[in-house]
Amino acid sequence: MQNRTYELGHEPIGRLLFKYSLPSIIAMMVSSTYNLVDAIFVGQGAGTLALAGLAVAFPIQMFVLAIAQVVGIGSSSIISRSLGAGDHRRAERMAGTSFSVVTVLSILLAIIGLVFLHPLLKIFGATENVLPYGAQFLSVIMGGCFFFAFAISTNSIVRAEGNARLAMSSMLIGAITNIVLDPIFIFGLKMGIRGAAVATVLANVCSTLFLVRYYLSGKSMLKIRWADLMPDISLLPEMFSVGMSSFTRVAAGSILAIIMNNSIAYYGSDLHLAILGIINRIMIFFMMPMFGLIQGLQPIVGFNYGARNIVRVKEAIRRASVTATIFSSVAFIIVMSVPRLVFHIFNSDPELVRQGADIIRVTILWLPFVGFQIVGASLFQALGRAWPALFLSMTRQVLFLAPLILTLPLVLGLWGIWVSIPIADGLSTGVTALWVMYEMRRLSGLSSVDVPGI
Repeated sequence: MQNRTYELGHEPIGRLLFKYSLPSIIAMMVSSTYNLVDAIFVGQGAGTLALAGLAVAFPIQMFVLAIAQVVGIGSSSIISRSLGAGDHRRAERMAGTSFSVVTVLSILLAIIGLVFLHPLLKIFGATENVLPYGAQFLSVIMGGCFFFAFAISTNSIVRAEGNARLAMSSMLIGAITNIVLDPIFIFGLKMGIRGAAVATVLANVCSTLFLVRYYLSGKSMLKIRWADLMPDISLLPEMFSVGMSSFTRVAAGSILAIIMNNSIAYYGSDLHLAILGIINRIMIFFMMPMFGLIQGLQPIVGFNYGARNIVRVKEAIRRASVTATIFSSVAFIIVMSVPRLVFHIFNSDPELVRQGADIIRVTILWLPFVGFQIVGASLFQALGRAWPALFLSMTRQVLFLAPLILTLPLVLGLWGIWVSIPIADGLSTGVTALWVMYEMRRLSGLSSVDVPGI
């Protein structure tokens, strides 16, 4: 515990960011790989309509992620800052509270999702042809959403206490399990798209059991007592306010999916729903290194902000911004170079490959700058600045993209939907840049301790 506390406050920032981010990046890449594998196996084994079923089910699945992130990121921000300020008991109470809250919320989500399964899928744009595929997948996912939510939220807490490698191990266990089980259930047992969902749930069960074992073993920096599992009501407002920006980002994405999926169904076809589903999976895959980077960044920023080591906070932000921009630029070059190959991996339908290649080249035009946007928006969560984090999480989907999708197709038809994406990315990046510059000036005005070794 003392070693982790010392390194967060004293180890050179570049080395520390690499040490904390690399395990998260590896874990997130492997995790996104199994999302890709799911879609590839489904596309090859069940066809284009099944890919469209994944597309309409995916934003509902991501709503569960949003709830998990409210608890996980809100709790981890409090835990990081509490450890930085030397208040270990507050950090332990927060961890215990998060376990109880995510359990209750995920069970409620499962009940709601299963009761209103078909209406939800129709709201999210499922046509009569696509609905049976979406229902087969989502019914299994909602039944196991506790394990998905618990693993996501608890991994954030593990990273907040400085144990990035264990969080990586948890995600690797789930990802490898999913990749191994996918072909068994989809092809071996001939379960099709339902088999992909069963594999996903079992993978999250394995991750959950691994994390529970870690906390029961006593190896954690946080010594959580049974009494800590009784929610501390005084911590909930701060947890929800800080975590709300993550919820808003994903929830806004789900609402946006309603608009986008239904617009595509109106202006396009089931084929275009499948193309959208593939693009979403590809983009998530390439953004995972950036999400892994900010997961490594947040405990560093949170701890040093709590300890008022402002110089280290600013250096961590600068290094993370440069690294994220490199990641997003590399992703842009790869996708722009071989778009047809990317789509062919999922399905050999020549029309899907041809149209998909043209569409993805338009949607990623602003991708090189998205890395900075992700770091900038996550900065405010790490600092416990709830309102800027909430606003920036809403700019892309709510303030820019949704209005563009509703208006541009009136003039450009289906292509109006696709060109809305890079326009919204550019506008939201500009807003984020302005707010980050303001925040840097605010941090410069705080009293700071210039810790050597940056």
